[in-house]
Amino acid sequence: MKTSPQTSQPRSPAGSDTDGTDHQAYDHNIEVPNKLIVAADSFERKELSWFASTQIPTDLAIQVQDVIFNVHKYPLVSRCGYIGQLELQPSISNFGHNLKLEKFPGGPDTFEMILKFCYGLPADLNPNNIAALRCASEYLEMTEEFEDGNLISKTESFLTFVVLASWKDTITVLKSCEILSPWAENLQIVRRCCDSIAYKASRESSSTGEIVSEESWWLDDVATLRIDHFMRIMTAIRAKGTKAEIIGKCIMNYADKWLPDMDEGLEGLRGYGFGKSELQFSILRRKEEESAGQNKEQRTVIESLVSMLPPQNGAVSCKFLLQMLKTAMVYSASPALISDLEKRIGLMLEDANVHDLLIPNYKNEDQGIMLNSLEQRTMHNIDVVQRILDYFLMHEQQQQQKIGKTYVSKLLDNYLAEIARDPNLSITKFQALAESLPENARSCDDGLYRAIDIYLKTHPSLSEHDRRRLCKIMNCEKLSFDACMHAAQNDRLPLRIVVQVLFSEQAKMRMAMQGKEPMTVGDNSEQDEPRPSTNTEIKNLRSELENVKTKMTELQNDYSDLQKEYEKITSKHKNASGWIVNWRKIKNSFHIMTESDDNGDGQQRQNRAAFRLSFRRRRSAS
Repeated sequence: MKTSPQTSQPRSPAGSDTDGTDHQAYDHNIEVPNKLIVAADSFERKELSWFASTQIPTDLAIQVQDVIFNVHKYPLVSRCGYIGQLELQPSISNFGHNLKLEKFPGGPDTFEMILKFCYGLPADLNPNNIAALRCASEYLEMTEEFEDGNLISKTESFLTFVVLASWKDTITVLKSCEILSPWAENLQIVRRCCDSIAYKASRESSSTGEIVSEESWWLDDVATLRIDHFMRIMTAIRAKGTKAEIIGKCIMNYADKWLPDMDEGLEGLRGYGFGKSELQFSILRRKEEESAGQNKEQRTVIESLVSMLPPQNGAVSCKFLLQMLKTAMVYSASPALISDLEKRIGLMLEDANVHDLLIPNYKNEDQGIMLNSLEQRTMHNIDVVQRILDYFLMHEQQQQQKIGKTYVSKLLDNYLAEIARDPNLSITKFQALAESLPENARSCDDGLYRAIDIYLKTHPSLSEHDRRRLCKIMNCEKLSFDACMHAAQNDRLPLRIVVQVLFSEQAKMRMAMQGKEPMTVGDNSEQDEPRPSTNTEIKNLRSELENVKTKMTELQNDYSDLQKEYEKITSKHKNASGWIVNWRKIKNSFHIMTESDDNGDGQQRQNRAAFRLSFRRRRSAS
């Protein structure tokens, strides 16, 4: 409400005397005396004072913010109903009156333009000042009751017939309304501008077709607006039936302008370091360099944009959703919003890539949260990816689809290979994430074997039990020939896994020779496609089969020799009798050997080293 510290009570009726001071009832239809009609250059402004140079001395001092305007009462009272209703308090320093206008819309600059209008000068209306003048004229009640063609009617006509007819002028006026609340809202200036912009934007979108092309120039203009005005425009555009892809394009364009780039702007990963015999890890956050007000503003932008996301898949990219998720975590958005983003990403997980899934484990240093356990000090937030994967599997189960699982299995294996380099990542969390997918989701376990090998390399202190536990995740029968050869010479793998790999490869070769099934294992980067059979291809397949048979024979010979050497090595140790019995059982059945108790990690490592040394000598000799 408009108030004046000097005259807080309404003006008394004309002719009454309530405080011992004579008050004149002004005739609002009175014309401004000729002596008060001045030229444009008759006004003088010095620092925080403003003067009207006329033959009649000023009798009213009006304060707007820090500026004092020395003016005459009659030009203002004749056009401003608000000032005419006030009981002006006599000035102590002179024979005039004092008045202070609290929270005057537009500030001193706008009031100066109104003063010039009241003194008879033409109003210079343009898109930059029209909103402020409209609000200020409403504040001062400059209606037609006091004079025909008063400022309210002039500004309204300019808004309706000039501003709203132009896209550029409407954007300019709407941006100027950001500092005119609540006046601009109450006078419907914001609503009219938003409706005009939405109408023109929806008409432009329908003319450009289904795909938002470079001709949709209006996207950049809308992205310059404040978030609450942008939301109103998006709501109006959606109500007009605009396609979800266009709404999504607008949201992504706005976020690109107002939110930091999580992949480049946030220099989050400082990396790993050693200090006081303890791994230390920290993430730099933008929040430390920003004030609380800026954090709140960014959080408001994030929450508003997420609430406006179209429900249709494909309206926004999966990459954008992951960037929004990272930003929401940095600025401590609500758990419900983060959960909503995780569900949306889960529905589009097959469109993601490994780089976007690497979500840093942001640490709230400003809140004093101490990360004590190793799992809390991991470089990446594994729990978020686990939840996203769970949402994906739930959706796939409801849709009864298997196509998405094929790609997601490759994505997950690549993600496991990335996080396996984290020395603080526990084997439990790694194993749980690797086993999240059903067994039939992977057509080949080469990617999983690569991730396991990287984890074993990064964590050399794992016990033999943990190594076997980790390697149980992969299926040796799904490894390609190259992966089997690598595993057979891998010192990091448990000996039993190496033997299982060799048995599995030999079994596949034998079955290929017998013609029971092709000796091919699907690769992680390829998909099976039907191909026409030709004579050339048949000849090539026969040639490859002959080569396979030859390799099969060589491997059988190598295996027999290795078996004999291994029995000689193990026979030298009395405590290895259990191993010899089990080994003979495996030789007779030619199946994957069963689990048995170890006789010590040190003794087994010696046996494994001798076994692999003999294998390498045999390979090099051949």
